[in-house]
Amino acid sequence: MQLQVEVLDLGINNLASLCRGLREVGGVNVRTVASASEATGADMLVLPGVGAYGAAMGELESRGLTEVVNKHVASGKALMGVCLGMQLLGDSSEESPGVRGLGLVPATVAKLVATGDVRVPNMGWNSLEPAEPARAFPTLLRPFDFYFVHSYAMVPDDEGDVLVRCRFGDTAFVAGVLRGNVLGLQFHPEKSSRGGLQLLADAVAWAHG
Repeated sequence: MQLQVEVLDLGINNLASLCRGLREVGGVNVRTVASASEATGADMLVLPGVGAYGAAMGELESRGLTEVVNKHVASGKALMGVCLGMQLLGDSSEESPGVRGLGLVPATVAKLVATGDVRVPNMGWNSLEPAEPARAFPTLLRPFDFYFVHSYAMVPDDEGDVLVRCRFGDTAFVAGVLRGNVLGLQFHPEKSSRGGLQLLADAVAWAHG
């Protein structure tokens, strides 16, 4: 049976490559959803995002998609946040003080601090350091690099929610989280070549349960 996947369209992100990547996995039916009235109760929701935290949360609220996401997660179905979409899963962000996030992963979002030879924003290909939950996604255990473009990163309250980390100069940031049926990826799997497509296949298998 095909997995029904709805990708949330906030009007401020390019969804084409992500939708194309999901379709290449096979076994999925992918459609975009721009408002609560368009949501049909898919098996998996995908929350991508680019731009500012506050603007993205504003779009989620104004389109009625915050309630859609909350009901979806409460029902036990899979949710995947990508890039800014991962950050929106947390409670708040330094980027937009006073703006509440979705609160699905107990976490704040902080600006990256440049150390050593690195610069902010973090742009380009980086390898990952998997934590124990990464065993649910076999691709994360393999030596693939993934593509990043961001200036902020999630800081989870619970160490057990950390999926993968990424080195950044003399430090490391959390590049992925997994909390129950909520998955967050700071990098762009749809722009990460073969490893990214394999990870999307892992995510689809995870959503199937």
